[in-house]
Amino acid sequence: MASIELKGVTKHFGETVVIPGLDLQVRDGEFMVFVGPSGCGKSTMLRMIAGLENMTGGSIHIGDENVSAKGPSERGAAMVFQSYALYPHMTVEDNMGFGLRMSGTSKTETAKLVQETAERLQLSPLLKRYPKQLSGGQRQRVAIGRAIVRRPKVFLFDEPLSNLDASLRVQMRIELAKLHADLKTTMIYVTHDQTEAMTLGNRIAVFNQGRIEQVGAPMDLYRQPHNRFVAEFLGSPKMNMLPYQWDAASLALSVGSQKFNLAQIPANAHGPLAEGVHLGVRPEFMELTTEDKGLPGVIEFLENLGDVMVVYAHVDGLAEPVRIKVRPDALKTDVGQRIGLLPDWSGTLIFGPDGQKIS
Repeated sequence: MASIELKGVTKHFGETVVIPGLDLQVRDGEFMVFVGPSGCGKSTMLRMIAGLENMTGGSIHIGDENVSAKGPSERGAAMVFQSYALYPHMTVEDNMGFGLRMSGTSKTETAKLVQETAERLQLSPLLKRYPKQLSGGQRQRVAIGRAIVRRPKVFLFDEPLSNLDASLRVQMRIELAKLHADLKTTMIYVTHDQTEAMTLGNRIAVFNQGRIEQVGAPMDLYRQPHNRFVAEFLGSPKMNMLPYQWDAASLALSVGSQKFNLAQIPANAHGPLAEGVHLGVRPEFMELTTEDKGLPGVIEFLENLGDVMVVYAHVDGLAEPVRIKVRPDALKTDVGQRIGLLPDWSGTLIFGPDGQKIS
């Protein structure tokens, strides 16, 4: 096992700056997730850690060693790719043992390590099959097994589940979490799927245009995002971001073209409201009430997810509908009905003109 430290890492493609300068410490034995939209630099960063992509500047340390100038095979890192990258003419057994054979490991030791890993990943009955005879989930387990047998210092995963269907992704997430708990090896996992990030990571690094916006435990980022980017990227449905105007004299709040008085606004929110321009309210912190008691709106769509119902309400003056999470059996309204929307101030955030959180 080993920690990973990135110091001032930069990456340029010609005149294009992909990573302008990045610092990060990944702890020994930690499951770190890089998450962000496509093209934000997270996969490029992972490939630089693996040695598959050259850095423009900075340094990468794995354990106590500066590996910046070392090749991929010298870094003690094993990478699992999105495309599986299995040799089609080799059996599962040969695919898993290929890296060991190339490094000079004896046939006896290779067979022993492959068998142990196959048992751990429930691949033993498949060792004599070829990749074309396997399902997507089985192929991915083989790719993971090929990485495990090398006993690397760190594991690097580049969107390994994106080619699987929804139910299989859930199953493989559970298997990966169990694998980390079992191996206790440092892992970095790249994904654009915020659900994967929230469920897998000990900590999450949220990438945006080659920079890290925030690093922290999943629920810390969910509850206390530093800025609008993190707030809106994490969470499904995403956070309601409501532009507002605040009249401190009358304690009146205007959202869109609607104005309503909220006597229950806590006094400690008055100062931040005067500085901010957006209210951030998670759908689960928005309550449905009667039109005269909250922000007036009209229900325009109901999304039934089984365990919850997501209500989409139109508010005059807002470009996007307001999203509210409710229990299906608690919903007494229907499309077209006029309602009121009340934010729970214990879970409401205030963001300033620069997008940074004020409160």
